[in-house]
Amino acid sequence: MFFFLIVSLQKLLRLQLFVPIWARKCFQNLENFPKTGKIFPTQLYSLCLVRQKAAQLLGLTSVGVMMNRLGHCRDFLFLCFPRFCTSIVAQDSKGNVYHGRNLDYAFGDILRKITIDVQFMQNGQVAYKGTTFMGYVGLWTGQSPHKFTISGDERDKGRWWENAIAAFLSRNVPVSWLIRDTLSKAADFQAAVLKLAATPIIADVYYIVAGTSPKEGVVITRNRRGPADIWPLEPTAGAWFRVETNYDHWTTPPPFDHRRMFVSAKIDSIALLLLPVSSWIWDGILSTQYIFFSPFSLSYTIYTTVMSAAAPDKYMTQIRTLE
Repeated sequence: MFFFLIVSLQKLLRLQLFVPIWARKCFQNLENFPKTGKIFPTQLYSLCLVRQKAAQLLGLTSVGVMMNRLGHCRDFLFLCFPRFCTSIVAQDSKGNVYHGRNLDYAFGDILRKITIDVQFMQNGQVAYKGTTFMGYVGLWTGQSPHKFTISGDERDKGRWWENAIAAFLSRNVPVSWLIRDTLSKAADFQAAVLKLAATPIIADVYYIVAGTSPKEGVVITRNRRGPADIWPLEPTAGAWFRVETNYDHWTTPPPFDHRRMFVSAKIDSIALLLLPVSSWIWDGILSTQYIFFSPFSLSYTIYTTVMSAAAPDKYMTQIRTLE
């Protein structure tokens, strides 16, 4: 059985309140689930998922043990467990736009082993690329080459059953599937922002988007029905970067979470010339394992990705460990 790796019992109990008991047990038993078993019946997908996504999920579960154990339930369980992510969009002194993100999640000992970079091909060319987990067909991190990049951070609003209603009754689009659909279909940065801001989704979220031209960077704070806020880069006014964790940017994070303060101070202290994707600077900025739940040294970070749509070959993902 796997537990949240949090030293403070008080914080552990606080986090587990957001997770229904059935969901925790389902994820904890994945490793022992029968090879041929299925967590949810196939009919479930027809209630809430677009046909293409349902077909891909069912296809994946038919080709291997890993998919049978994980593929059916992870897509819905991702809505139930807390995620603590950090995303940054920044513009350097030459007008180049960069995008970095941490994906933080519980059960890291499982997820780090199945984290993969995936290329989606069309007509022999890479249509878009993303970082995901085996058996999970949505994307929380992705890049459309020479167009834009996207990351998604959890926005902790509403209850899990409200998300379920939005999925099963309202037939809204899954949050991570909208990222993938946008990467597949949006023609440019502006089209991506419009699609991500306006499409009804099943849960609140932060979409962070970066383009290829100066000033093309934005944090979209989403409600289920539409945007709650649009927070763009404004480099001419000194706002050459934006940092989004898991709280509305106009509010103050809780006292136990110093990620926004640490990352903002770190990136604000460096020169604009030190932002290339391959720079060691990004590793320092996004190494948050020693700032979350301070003063405890503990990490939820599964992976770090740094990308720039104008230089798609520089897409880089690093799987984080506790060492």
